[in-house]
Amino acid sequence: MSPVIETEEHKALRSAVAALGKRYGRDYLVQTVAAGKPPTELWSEAGKLGYLGVNLPEEHGGGGGGISELSIVLEELGAAGSPLLMLVVSPAICGTVISRFGTEEQKRAWLPGIADGTRLMAFGITEPDAGSNSHRITTTARRDGADWLLTGRKVFISGVDIADAVLIVGRTEDARTGRLKPCLFIVPTDAEGFQKRPIDMELGAAEKQFELVLDDVRLPADALVGDEDAGLLQLFAGLNPERIMTAAFAIGMGRYALAKAVEYARDRTVWKSPIGAHQAIAHPLAQAHIDLELARLMMQKAAHLYDTGDDIGAGEAANMAKYAAGEACVKAVDQAVHTLGGNGLTREFGLASLITAARVSRIAPVSREMILNYVSHQTLGLPKSY
Repeated sequence: MSPVIETEEHKALRSAVAALGKRYGRDYLVQTVAAGKPPTELWSEAGKLGYLGVNLPEEHGGGGGGISELSIVLEELGAAGSPLLMLVVSPAICGTVISRFGTEEQKRAWLPGIADGTRLMAFGITEPDAGSNSHRITTTARRDGADWLLTGRKVFISGVDIADAVLIVGRTEDARTGRLKPCLFIVPTDAEGFQKRPIDMELGAAEKQFELVLDDVRLPADALVGDEDAGLLQLFAGLNPERIMTAAFAIGMGRYALAKAVEYARDRTVWKSPIGAHQAIAHPLAQAHIDLELARLMMQKAAHLYDTGDDIGAGEAANMAKYAAGEACVKAVDQAVHTLGGNGLTREFGLASLITAARVSRIAPVSREMILNYVSHQTLGLPKSY
């Protein structure tokens, strides 16, 4: 089946997740943020219904699908006003990496819990001096007998307070060359020497951000995920789903804002006709809808390439999808707020907070400028400036 035409199963999944999202909606998320709590009830119910693990293998409690299915789940929850950010992290990044590269023991220990929502894993790559440039990661792992000792710092790590472990990107020394190479470690959040500190964010979100300090955290040999010599391949096996899921997050948010604006433009009447009858109102909303639909097409292409094993093709498409979705989301939110005028800034209509939230999809997990660099070099073959 072409990724352009959704299967009946995909349509049914969309419909079912949309119904769940509608039962919770924007009010639920606003209340959890105000209470400083994570969206536990929605997360648990989504897990019980099998939505959190649709991308994970059936033999480990998942749905046997791929990122195509998981992106539908996140998009539809977002379109209902209650997206779950940790879907990007726990099943999409960590679940994917463990299911592709983990040992049988790691799969048995983690995947069923990630799939049903009873266990949650965060992901730690970003550092104070290493964002998009993963070659500058300074978190290092060194051997101590059969164990590993992990030392370093991480920033902007989502959901550490509700996670059982963090999949940490560290670097180990190559015995042959002496160079450092990336490796992935499962680090329990209650490990000795593991410290977390919340980052004070102006962005209102149910999931909190943390700085981590790892001070000689002792890990057993089996904390290493996959082959010590294939770290970069394993890392990108997690980062491509992250970009695709960020696109889903952005498209869902954009759809939610647009739906609010369209409803308002139909109902709000000035000089005897609804404001939506005026092209100055109608056309920008139509453009926002077109941009969101185009971004979704590229997201579906990226997910399809990834799920069929084309990691290189998926890398290019995932970056493009994330770029397109971030831009479309920001424009849709901006136009929605503008359509409502002063009402767009009130708590009652709930759009103003999305102005800040929408920018996340332009910034994280990789900035739009770095995506343009990627396309310049990898796709167009232009020389690097760095």
